[in-house]
Amino acid sequence: MPKKTAAAAKKAAAKKPVAAKKAAAKKPVAAKKPAKAPKKAAKAPEGAELRVKQVRSGIGHAETYRRTLIALGLRHHQMEITVRDNPSIRGMLTKVRHLVTITPVRA
Repeated sequence: MPKKTAAAAKKAAAKKPVAAKKAAAKKPVAAKKPAKAPKKAAKAPEGAELRVKQVRSGIGHAETYRRTLIALGLRHHQMEITVRDNPSIRGMLTKVRHLVTITPVRA
């Protein structure tokens, strides 16, 4: 390996103080704020139901979307069902929201 020239040694020595200044100039990191609690979904009244109608076909969509439609009970295009309003059903409806329409059932 070639030896460092005097000029290269001076440049290396000149760079060190700049790095030290940058490290000293950094502001201390403030303590992180506590994480916000996730928003809770509004609870549906006991016995609330939703009317779900499949308005688009599952053909051409991911297999998971088609399996979700079947799990909801939607076996055919334009089929309409009534389901209980609970978090698990809401999650399934959210997954296939582009394939169905949802309306609340008046009791």
